[in-house]
Amino acid sequence: MKSLKIITALGGTGLVVLGVGLAWMNPGKEAYEEYAVEKLSTYLKDEVCTQTPKQLEFLNPDPEFLKRQCQSLVDTGRPQIQQIIDQQTERQNWVIFSIYRTDINISPLLPAYHFETVGVLQQFLTYQAQQQ
Repeated sequence: MKSLKIITALGGTGLVVLGVGLAWMNPGKEAYEEYAVEKLSTYLKDEVCTQTPKQLEFLNPDPEFLKRQCQSLVDTGRPQIQQIIDQQTERQNWVIFSIYRTDINISPLLPAYHFETVGVLQQFLTYQAQQQ
């Protein structure tokens, strides 16, 4: 009977330590913003900037020039991207993990996007990304 109490006490202590560790490793909103800016910038450079030259090649016959200009514009606009993400993100903090919901709707002329990301153990996983 005494060994059962010891095992129960050790198990309870282990769960408390695990919970405190997970809470400590729950990434904050600033870390999410860095993650989201990096992901969105990469997406814009890899997907949008590669399509832009095809749509605007009448301006300049060199599509690589337009692609480089687009990528440079994305790099220059990172502070504004971070500000948009900051303003349009809702965080649900569940102590041991957080859920981030970001709705990006900049202009009626551009498509809107909805992202849902979970943050746990100083890592992020975007489990929903959809154009609206």
